[in-house]
Amino acid sequence: MRRRVITKRPPEPTIALINIVFLMLIFFLIAGSLAPPLDPDLKLVSTSDLDGREPPDALVITAEGRSLYRGQEVSPETYIAEVAGEQEAPEIRIVPDRDLPVETLLTVGRALQEAGAAKLFVVTERGLE
Repeated sequence: MRRRVITKRPPEPTIALINIVFLMLIFFLIAGSLAPPLDPDLKLVSTSDLDGREPPDALVITAEGRSLYRGQEVSPETYIAEVAGEQEAPEIRIVPDRDLPVETLLTVGRALQEAGAAKLFVVTERGLE
């Protein structure tokens, strides 16, 4: 009669997997908190299938047509003057309110281009299908 030799399998390295998942969680928590939050009363324009960009220093345009930069009311020319100090031909990101009339958006866009903006990006909310 033969005796069966019982061999134990080595334990799987679950601790290493847990550590990696934990580090990823910490990374995404930190990376997600770097951008300043938008005004909670602001409703973004809804579109779909667009490449998104972070709006850290974007020009916010409220429904009433006020232009805000870092929480302070500014004119498009003043905004370009502040941003142009960092770049020669700045790429401008505009965050319009959903209820902003398109005529006002076009007026602000033209004023930004005349003041020296190279490109204008309109930041919108990505639509779900």
